[in-house]
Amino acid sequence: MKRTFMKGCEAIAEAAVRSGCRFFAGYPITPQNEIPEYFARRLPEVGGQFVQGESEVASISMVYGAAQTGTRAMTSSSSCGISLKSEGISYCASAHVPIVYANISRGGPGVGTIQPAQQDYFQATKASGNGGFRMMVFAPSTVQEAADMTYAAFDYAQRDRNPVLILADGVLGAIIEPVVLPPMRPDEEVSAMKKAQRSWALVGHDPAKEPRSFIEPGHWSIQEQEQSCKDNAALYDSWEKDAQEESLMIDDAEIVIAAYGISGRIARSAVSLLRKDGVKVGMIRPKTVSPFPEKAFDKLNYKRVKAILDVEMSIPAQMVYDVRLAVKDRCPIETCLRSGGEVIRREEIIASVRALSKA
Repeated sequence: MKRTFMKGCEAIAEAAVRSGCRFFAGYPITPQNEIPEYFARRLPEVGGQFVQGESEVASISMVYGAAQTGTRAMTSSSSCGISLKSEGISYCASAHVPIVYANISRGGPGVGTIQPAQQDYFQATKASGNGGFRMMVFAPSTVQEAADMTYAAFDYAQRDRNPVLILADGVLGAIIEPVVLPPMRPDEEVSAMKKAQRSWALVGHDPAKEPRSFIEPGHWSIQEQEQSCKDNAALYDSWEKDAQEESLMIDDAEIVIAAYGISGRIARSAVSLLRKDGVKVGMIRPKTVSPFPEKAFDKLNYKRVKAILDVEMSIPAQMVYDVRLAVKDRCPIETCLRSGGEVIRREEIIASVRALSKA
């Protein structure tokens, strides 16, 4: 199969186009600028529309409007830019409008730094907007995964009529790797996918002949709002089957690393080196951080596992709360952390594992 060298940001954009995305609106912010730049060149080639909005708020509102017509639509930003989009994202969740967006995250809080970090985990998995809605959140660790997850994200969004997030960071957005791109969906298929949304999309209905299931946020009775929340809860519970992870060398592991995204990529190489030295270490790397792959932790032999090492580019740690819920006090949990734009080093992970293995 043909492999193409691409930046992570470019692969995300190209995979979106190949999955049928025909509208993108965004606003420049480091380190995700290559995504809108790529869409600006690429979308006109396939009959799509690119808009650089006057702000993040305007951009997500445009995506909301485009997606309401049944068009596969996307936006992207970085950390503080995602915060500005949060109201629009919550509107999409409330109205059951499927969108895909990418966060190529940087350090924070606030404007923070333009260097990569993993400090948006809470925002991505717990509080992407008001009202307690949830999304599926994919966390790629390679350019190939970034392309594959983005391609699939549009199908999940359309299946659930719910936003889906690709959570990456500045390292993955900037690195260049060989990638096998997913197949290009032909125009006929893209058109058919849009027509399949006609029951709820704003495409010019005759209400007397075509009743539709579109929901306009803010126009609810109390009973309707509560029932919608109940329906959403049932949807979120159904995602347990969609949880994805990479489990590496856990069968005989005495120390298990929990890490996602670029930290998981770095931890994987640490596991390889430690194993060569006879250290019995394994790793669980969530590919979806929402839903979180709790069952992967149930498979561990806690009579053998001495400790879990949570590895994140976030201080204070954030994913560790989900790890604690999954581990259920069956063994100690320690952390190995960097933050504020400092990329975690393999040597730091190795040193932490060695210290735990000797404890």
